[in-house]
Amino acid sequence: MKIFKAFLSLLMLALLIVTALFVDFTYKTFSARPRQVQADAIVVLAGGKGRVEEGVRLFRERRGTWLFLVGVDPTVRKSDLYRPKPGDPPADNVVLEKLSRNTLENAIYGRDILAEHKVRSVLLITSRYHLKRSAILFRNALAPDVALYPYPVDSSNVKEEWWHHLGTFRLLFSEFYKYCIFRVFFMFSPGELRPVSL
Repeated sequence: MKIFKAFLSLLMLALLIVTALFVDFTYKTFSARPRQVQADAIVVLAGGKGRVEEGVRLFRERRGTWLFLVGVDPTVRKSDLYRPKPGDPPADNVVLEKLSRNTLENAIYGRDILAEHKVRSVLLITSRYHLKRSAILFRNALAPDVALYPYPVDSSNVKEEWWHHLGTFRLLFSEFYKYCIFRVFFMFSPGELRPVSL
């Protein structure tokens, strides 16, 4: 009986800790605001609604010298996503990365492209719910002296009152779970994603 009570107490404590961490995760997710900064490069993680459009808009405003669209479908052409108008930055400064298929690969392939172009500051654009996981992966893939500015894009299917919407809760908890896995991984293996030469 004592063992059962001890197990139940530990289980309740674990649930409380997970709940507190999840609430903190959701609070930080919804309190993130776009940074009004100038960067060497705008990096868009393609795949979510509104991400590419926002990246192109910021590129047209010259908030970054380069526009990297990471995780683009192989069938998509650059002209499908960006056609410069008079006064716009040149299309030569837009780079499509078509090999990566998930967030981890986005960070790895994105890291290599950014290093190749000697980028020292990055405006990282992705959906709000995806922001913390993307940021921790890129932060641990890029060189320590590269400035990273996460930039959230809102999705209509993600509700701030997540406790009233089962779909939003499931999406956020899935992101929280994946974020925690990477957070623990990088605690024990910091810099694992960085090139050996760095």
